[in-house]
Amino acid sequence: MLFLRALLAFLALPTIVGLVVSWLILRNDHSPTAGTAPGWPLVLFGASVLLWCVRDFYVLGKGTLGPWDPPKKLVTVGLYRFVRNPIYVGVVGFVVGWSLIAGSWRIVAYASVLAVGFHLRVIFYEEPTLAQLFGNEWYRYRANVNRWWPRRPSKRRKGIV
Repeated sequence: MLFLRALLAFLALPTIVGLVVSWLILRNDHSPTAGTAPGWPLVLFGASVLLWCVRDFYVLGKGTLGPWDPPKKLVTVGLYRFVRNPIYVGVVGFVVGWSLIAGSWRIVAYASVLAVGFHLRVIFYEEPTLAQLFGNEWYRYRANVNRWWPRRPSKRRKGIV
């Protein structure tokens, strides 16, 4: 049952936000430029990040990436050791890669709106919710892992999270 919920959340959220909306924008973009193949590594990066994080939410967190069925445990392993929001990084990377492949400035604009929207969601909803749900565990994690950009490795922080 959890597998079906995780699959539904994956199909309902990053697939719609990252793929379907981008495709709809591109379909209505009558001024795309020549695309560029270097977008493929970003698309593959984004998709890989998403799949890895969905797996960690499912296996370790015992939940899904959907806000209606979040992980029961705070996930701090895998890509979450490096940044607190790798799913959002993956989605934006996927959309930016797709914009490069398609040569669409409208999709670039959409990726920018997504990035700002994700940032606001994290600050005003997700972080306060995590603080309520996980208390000190969340505060320790937050103190040691950046929101968006990985920290340089430090001997002092090693093994804290």
